[in-house]
Amino acid sequence: MPSPPPLLHQRRERPARTVHRAPDHALDDAELITARTALTQGRRQAARALLLRTGDDWDRRGHRITVLAREPYAAAWARDWLLAEPGSDGAAALLALALVRRALRAKEDPGTARAACEDVAALAPADPTPWLGLLLLERALGTGDGMQRIFAEIRARHPDHHHAHHVMTAGLAEHRPERGADRDHEVYAFADRSAASAPADSPLALLPVVAHAERYRVLADAGLTPADPPASGHWSQATAGPLLRAAFDWWLEWEPEDHPRRHVDLNHLAHAMSCAGRHAEAAALFPRIGPHLTPAPWRYPDHDPCAAFRTARARALGTPETASPGAF
Repeated sequence: MPSPPPLLHQRRERPARTVHRAPDHALDDAELITARTALTQGRRQAARALLLRTGDDWDRRGHRITVLAREPYAAAWARDWLLAEPGSDGAAALLALALVRRALRAKEDPGTARAACEDVAALAPADPTPWLGLLLLERALGTGDGMQRIFAEIRARHPDHHHAHHVMTAGLAEHRPERGADRDHEVYAFADRSAASAPADSPLALLPVVAHAERYRVLADAGLTPADPPASGHWSQATAGPLLRAAFDWWLEWEPEDHPRRHVDLNHLAHAMSCAGRHAEAAALFPRIGPHLTPAPWRYPDHDPCAAFRTARARALGTPETASPGAF
C-alpha cells in the first residue's frame, strides 16, 4: 500500500535557537553578582556587607566597585546610601565611580566626577580605588599628562594594582602610532618593567601580552595594520614568540585561581595564542575561561567580541562555532 500523502501544513522541526549571553563584567564573582542584583532591587545591605568583607583587598575592592558602578542607577543608590550612612567610604566610593562611569558616557560633568573621587581619597587615604577613578577619567578625558602622577598615587597604595596597570598600558599604547610595532615603544618598556618588578606569582607577568594587544588596537584603528588580528601578522613577529612562550609558561606554573580579574588575563592570553596560530596552547585556555568572556581584546579593533571569541574557541578546540542556549 502506498504511503499516505503528507498532511497539509505539517509541522516542521525547527532548529533550537541559540542565545548568546552578553559578557558580564562581574566575571565569576558570585558574591558580587548577588550584591548587584540586590542593589538593582533597591536593597543596599548586600553591597554594604560585600564591601565590608572585601576590606583592603584592593584589587577585589576596585573590581567590585567598578562593576557595581556600571549599573544605570548606581549613583542614585549611592546617594541614598550616603544619606542613610553619612561618612560611609563604601557609599562614597560607589558614588564616585558611578559618576566617573557617567562622565565617560558624556552623561555627567567630568569635574563633578573628579571632585567626588578626590573627596573619597581624603575620606579613605589608603584606598587606591578613587585614584583608579581619576586615572580612568584622565586617560579618556584629560590631556594624558596626569596619568603618570595619578598612577604613582595608586602604586603608593598598592604597587601591583591590576586594573590600574591595564589602564596605563592602554593609554601608553596610544602614544605615537606612527612608530608602528616597534618593540622599543614605551608601552612595551612599561609592561616589561612592571612584569619584572612584580612578585613571581603576580598576574602582572602577563602585562606584556596585554601591551601587545593594546598596541595592535591602536595600529589597526589608525589603518597601519590589517583589521583581521590573525591575518595581521602582529602576533607572528619574531619578538612575539618568546613573549608568548614566557607568558604561557608562567600561566602553567602560577595560574592565579583566586585573583578577581584573572579572566581578563586568560582572555588576553587565549586571544594572543589564537592570533599567533598556537591553537594547542589556546585549547588549554578556553576551558579555564568557560563563559567568562571579556570584550577586550576580542573586540579589537572593531569586531563583535562574542563572535570573535566563538570563532577562535572553535578553531582551537576543533568544535562547531554554535553554542548551547545561554552560553558563548
